[in-house]
Amino acid sequence: MDNMNTNMNKKSLYNYGLQNIDTANLYKGIFPYDEIPKIRFNNVQVPMDLPEKIWITDTTFRDGQQSMPPYTAEQIARIYDYLHQLDNNSGIIKQTEFFLYTEKDRKAVEMCMEKGYEFPQITSWIRANKEDFKLVKQMGIKETGMLMSCSDYHIFKKLNMSRKQAADMYISLVEEAFENGIVPRCHLEDITRADFYGFVVPFVSKLVELSKEAGIPVKIRACDTLGVGVSYQGVELPRSVPAIIHGLRYNCGVPSECIEWHGHNDFYSVVTNSTTSWLYGGSSVNTSLLGIGERTGNCPLESMIFEYAQLKGSTENMNLKIITEISDYFEKEFGYETPPRTPFVGSDFNVTRAGIHADGILKDEEIYNAFNTEKVLGRPIVIAVNQYSGLAGIAAWINTYYRLKEDMKIDKNDSRVHVIKEWVDEQYACGRTTIMRSDELENMVKLVMPEITEVAS
Repeated sequence: MDNMNTNMNKKSLYNYGLQNIDTANLYKGIFPYDEIPKIRFNNVQVPMDLPEKIWITDTTFRDGQQSMPPYTAEQIARIYDYLHQLDNNSGIIKQTEFFLYTEKDRKAVEMCMEKGYEFPQITSWIRANKEDFKLVKQMGIKETGMLMSCSDYHIFKKLNMSRKQAADMYISLVEEAFENGIVPRCHLEDITRADFYGFVVPFVSKLVELSKEAGIPVKIRACDTLGVGVSYQGVELPRSVPAIIHGLRYNCGVPSECIEWHGHNDFYSVVTNSTTSWLYGGSSVNTSLLGIGERTGNCPLESMIFEYAQLKGSTENMNLKIITEISDYFEKEFGYETPPRTPFVGSDFNVTRAGIHADGILKDEEIYNAFNTEKVLGRPIVIAVNQYSGLAGIAAWINTYYRLKEDMKIDKNDSRVHVIKEWVDEQYACGRTTIMRSDELENMVKLVMPEITEVAS
C-alpha cells in the first residue's frame, strides 16, 4: 500500500534472503578494533517521517539494575510508583520491563502488578530459550522481550552458531509466544554492527509474516548495544540510525508502533540517536531513569521527556517535578551520585557562576534560563557566589535564594550589597578557592538586611 504522506511504498519491492555465510562479516573496515570506529558515507538519503504517536519505555529494572547493587522488591515497587506518578496517566511512559529469574524479581513484579496502574505497563525480559519463557507464562505477563543477538560478532563468536541456526532458534521462541497469546518483543542485540540486508531484513520479514498469520503483533527493538549508531544522513549501514529505522519499516514492513530503539552512550550519542529513531519512523524509545545502565549507560528517561516536549509541543499531563524527587531518591536510597552538571537532574544544572550571567538573570531570568525550571521541575535558578560574581551575582543570589517577589527584589546598586561584596572579596584575597556556601551568605544577609530573612521566613 502507498503511504499518501510520503508517496513511498510501505514494503520494499525486493525480497531479501538470509545469507548463511561461512565466515563472519565483522565490518573490519568500519570497526578495526585497534583504532576508533570509522564513519563511512554513501550519501543515501532517507526521508524523515515522525509518527503521530511516539512514546517512551523504561528499562530501569532490567538494564539499569544490572549496573547497580541489586534492588530490593520494595525499592523496585517504590521506583515503579515514581514512574507512574511521573507519567501521570498520560501514557507517554508506556511500559517498563522486569527480570523474572529470582524469587525477589518475581515478588517485585507481583507487588507492582497489585498496584493496578495502567501506565507504565509491566513487561518482562528473557533470554532466547524456552526455559525462560516458562517464567513469562507462570507470571501471566502479556508481553516479553526476547534477546536475539543479530550481529556476526554475537552469532559466530558468542553463540557459536550459523546465521540460519540463530534465526531458527529465535523463530521457534516467537512461535511459542504466539501460541500462548503473548506479544514477543524481539531485542535485536548489536544491530549497529549487523549485516542488515544479509540477516536482519530477511529475519525480521519472516517475523512479520508469522505475526500476520498469528494475528498478534511482533515488536522489534533495535539495540545499539555498543553505542556506535550514527544519526547523520548519508551514513553507510550498519551504523546509520536513519537507515536502520527506515529499513525496518520499508524493507521489512514493520509498522512504526512496533519499532523501538534501545541505545547506549559509549560515544555520547545516545540522546541524539534516540530522537533520530523517532524522527525516521520508530514510535518507541527505550530509556532508564538517570541513564543508569551498562558501561556508559542507557538513554536517560528524563532527557527523552524533554525531547518529546520539544517535538510534540507538550508533555500532556505529565508531572515533571517527580523527576527531581526521583533524583533525590536515588541519592538518598542508593547513594547514587549524579554528576552535578547533568542536565535536568544534576545539583548544578541551573547554577549560574559567571557574574555577567548573573547580571542578566537579575534583569530577567529568561535571558539565561531556557525555561522556567522552578515551575517545571521545582528547581529554581541558583546563583553561586565566587570571586567573579560581582555585585550582580550577589544581588541575584539574594533574590533567588529567598525567592523574593518583584517588589522586594534587591538591586545590585544597593549599598548593603556592596558591604557583602567587600566581605566576599576579602575571603578570596585571603586565599579562598571554593564558592561561598549558602549558610555563610545567609549569615551576612541576616547581618546587613535582616528584614529580608524575616519576610522569607
